[in-house]
Amino acid sequence: MPNVKVVNMAGKEVGEIALNDAVFAVEVNASVIHSAVRAYLMNQRQGTQSTLTRTEVSGGGRKPWRQKGSGRARQGSTRSPQWTHGGVALGPKPREYRVTLNKKTKRLALLGALSDKVANGNMIVVDSIVAEEYKTKTMKAMLDAIGAAKKTLVVLPEVDSKVIKSFANIPGVKTAQFNTINVYDVLNCDSFVVAQAAVSKMEEVYA
Repeated sequence: MPNVKVVNMAGKEVGEIALNDAVFAVEVNASVIHSAVRAYLMNQRQGTQSTLTRTEVSGGGRKPWRQKGSGRARQGSTRSPQWTHGGVALGPKPREYRVTLNKKTKRLALLGALSDKVANGNMIVVDSIVAEEYKTKTMKAMLDAIGAAKKTLVVLPEVDSKVIKSFANIPGVKTAQFNTINVYDVLNCDSFVVAQAAVSKMEEVYA
């Protein structure tokens, strides 16, 4: 079992925690993680982009000039793609980008991402993350004290509006609950800060 030290909000070491091998010591499968990240990013796309084709642009009903005898190239409409204000040829139209993965693949990818954070020493366990008031300064001081990087994911055991809103104004910091984390967010952060209570719940859910 990998062991990680536990610190308080002041950055002082207060103990050590043994992590579950089934969650935090899984073999990293790069192919599965790539599939999960790709699916996540594609599922963020709305697919509402749309360009006007020559049939959708207004105007261009009359043939601009006769077919022969003018010396110019033959044209059938002023709304062809080669004309200014003409339609777009082969442009994007609304489509569905959604990609689905089976549960086992998503689970394996997430466990691999968590294990990678532990193996590289980027996981910081805090005994308790609390806020008595809405205060960004308090949370910024905590991140500085524990040595968190600029891009940090903070995982909480439950929804705490004071903590979440206090972190909201800090650039590069994102908060999530233990059951809403995803592979992309875990990999995208440089520091993975987890409340000790959230670690226990993650092991309960994912082990």
